[in-house]
Amino acid sequence: MEKPVIVTVDDDPGVSRSVARDLRRRYGHSYRVVRADTAADGIASVRELRLRGDDVAAILADYRMPQMNGVEFLEQAMDLYPYARRVLLTAYADTEAAIQAINVVDLDHYLLKPWDPPEEKFYPVLDAQLEAWQRTDRRQSDELRVVGARWSAPSYEVRDFLARNQVPYRWMLADSAEGAELLAAAGQAATTADPAANTAAGGKPNGTATGIGGGGGTVPARLPLVVTADGTTLVAPAPAELAQAVGLATAPATDFYDLIVIGGGPGGLGAAVYGASEGLRTVMVEQHASGGQAGQSSRIENYLGFPDGVSGAQLADRARRQALKFGAELLSARTVTSLEVKGQARVVGFDDGGRIAAHTVILATGVSYRRLGAPGLDDFIGSGCYYGAALTEAPECRDREVYIVGAANSAGQGAVYLSGYASRVHLIVRGDGLERTMSHYLIEQISQIPNIEVHLGTEVVGAEGDGHLERITLKDADGERTADAEWLFVFIGAEPFTDWLGEIIERDDRGFILTGPDLTADENRPRNWPLRREPYHLETNVPGVFAAGDVRAESIKRVASAVGEGAMAVALVHRYLEKT
Repeated sequence: MEKPVIVTVDDDPGVSRSVARDLRRRYGHSYRVVRADTAADGIASVRELRLRGDDVAAILADYRMPQMNGVEFLEQAMDLYPYARRVLLTAYADTEAAIQAINVVDLDHYLLKPWDPPEEKFYPVLDAQLEAWQRTDRRQSDELRVVGARWSAPSYEVRDFLARNQVPYRWMLADSAEGAELLAAAGQAATTADPAANTAAGGKPNGTATGIGGGGGTVPARLPLVVTADGTTLVAPAPAELAQAVGLATAPATDFYDLIVIGGGPGGLGAAVYGASEGLRTVMVEQHASGGQAGQSSRIENYLGFPDGVSGAQLADRARRQALKFGAELLSARTVTSLEVKGQARVVGFDDGGRIAAHTVILATGVSYRRLGAPGLDDFIGSGCYYGAALTEAPECRDREVYIVGAANSAGQGAVYLSGYASRVHLIVRGDGLERTMSHYLIEQISQIPNIEVHLGTEVVGAEGDGHLERITLKDADGERTADAEWLFVFIGAEPFTDWLGEIIERDDRGFILTGPDLTADENRPRNWPLRREPYHLETNVPGVFAAGDVRAESIKRVASAVGEGAMAVALVHRYLEKT
């Protein structure tokens, strides 16, 4: 087994050699020392170590480096090795930056240079950090295995849930040798494929593997099969069951809070971080996965503070960890179905009959991609047609042609990302251009990628296939034509998740929540508003219930604005509580 690695990065060659020498002298028998003289080389080394499967125990980075300082370096490295101990090397004048880094990158220690003699000022610090690393439970969830069928919608749903919740897993097809062995070990007896028996009402696959590998043959009775690290088997698990099995919290710790945040997108995560960090007992409830629609973005390049871009999943994972650090509870795979006012309490009900209450609620349920109404397409959701999900399915698209429908940033990001896998990406745009809906930087990128083809004035008007999507019908000014297509990704429109609110919360004609000045735009008081004051800026027509992010009427549909509204809503929660 390879020795674990200690990485050291310093742009001063003399200091860099000195650090590496001291590390090898003390730890060379148990650890491999990797040295880099620039931050860029350091990141490249860390990425290579990750790809090779090496374990990194500690990362030491100098604070003052050109292009990327030590804090920024550690911020990127922690995404690849979250368990590695992080040490910042600083001069006395940089101690303030080191203290700030404790919050930014969960810094474990900072060392003042020089540290002669190392026996007194260097080794004791590293001894403690390496001992802490050795005690850390670093067992990876990649022991989680999922056995399923290529064109099975339930298999896709399990994979998508795990991927969006940052749970590593190993995927194998049911007709592979390893997949068949796991199915046999789990007692899933093989049966003869019967398309009629393997189809649920309405003509959609019910999780049975009909025609794995191309049609007919002997197939397992039910898929997907999930095998956890301890050997527990789950057959076609529901999201809540799967969430519990992989260690995600699904049950609230108590029945009353200061603040309930409904929705785990950027707005909800922002509210959870600021609410918990400011002393409010906060719980965030998410139906699918932290990050919401933004969490599915392959790369966000216009978010403040990330000049090299960041994936939606990375951004969501950092925010999630930040919220947990401040003490927020994060509940996964819970569906909220009702909101009631009980005196000063705001009561939230779940689909399983459970209830929790709080002084205040922030609605941050965001939006979902609008369904494409082409005839036949609904039959292939999860088996060739995907709403979002470019990250989950991208490896399967290697060297294939894929089609993307949409003209906003999410579609552009998906096209750029998939172009690294697919032989050709067709971007289907109903309008006559991208300028009104897509950021300029993405339009420029798309124009420079040779295997992306933009089809303006074009719509998908039909879909066909046998068990999975095989063909789509496109319509443009010249008429209709059929194209072979096994992969169709849809990124269109925005539908707010607000129907569950019933009549209690006022909404506009598209379902977006009205708040603050929008409630009094016609100079009338909000419906059933009991207070003498006007609603606060992000407050709904129910005092103490606020809305933030994309779900709010007239909001700016950007990640940064959603995060900002989440933080602002918490400030208004404090104002409400002070005057209640």
